[in-house]
Amino acid sequence: MKKIIATVALLILVIACNSKEEGNMIVQGTIKGLKKGTLYLQKMKDTALVSVDSIALLGNEKFTLTDNVDSPVLYYLTFDGNTTNKRILFFGEKGTITINDKVDKFGFNPEISGSKNQEILDQYTKIRKRFQNERLEFIKKDFDAKKANNEALVIQLEKDYKQLTKRKVLFTTNFAITHANTVVSPYIALTEMYDASIKMLDTVNNSLSDKVKKSDYGKRLQEYLDNIKTKEQK
Repeated sequence: MKKIIATVALLILVIACNSKEEGNMIVQGTIKGLKKGTLYLQKMKDTALVSVDSIALLGNEKFTLTDNVDSPVLYYLTFDGNTTNKRILFFGEKGTITINDKVDKFGFNPEISGSKNQEILDQYTKIRKRFQNERLEFIKKDFDAKKANNEALVIQLEKDYKQLTKRKVLFTTNFAITHANTVVSPYIALTEMYDASIKMLDTVNNSLSDKVKKSDYGKRLQEYLDNIKTKEQK
């Protein structure tokens, strides 16, 4: 009788473990070198970062996590819940997304495939890094010019820096408009176009497809613009 009870209990446990509801997004992959730890799939909900799934890995480098996605949004894949210096940021969407990384350099240069929006964001990120490098060069040149009391050079660098900022805004705006049929467009407008005019933001917003306008980031961009315009009218 005890054996029967034990067997039934084991079956219930197995069924419970295997009956985990799978979402319409599956995130799978391998973290090489991971011997022990927990991976968390997280996303922002309102203003809080919440865990939607997790898996404890004990000597197994492979993982599978799931969630239900209404519209593509950014997700965090974190190691032991640490979002400060050990995380992978990626665009989650319906389908299967594969992420491969190494535990010793977790989040530094992961391989991500299966997300079309992530591919587009990666394209933008490569160009953005060029602008960031140019900005760092300007900061160094400005520091050296001020140290040498070279006022003429300082004035010229200020003019050149304004041109760099203008070029970045124009590039970001054009990129967002070019990819207006993806949620990357409103996401970039919200996170990268802080130097842009309302007119430019409006141009991006008006170029969005109906589907993107109804997405999470599409709604946020509309709300952001509405708030700015309301404040300007006061």
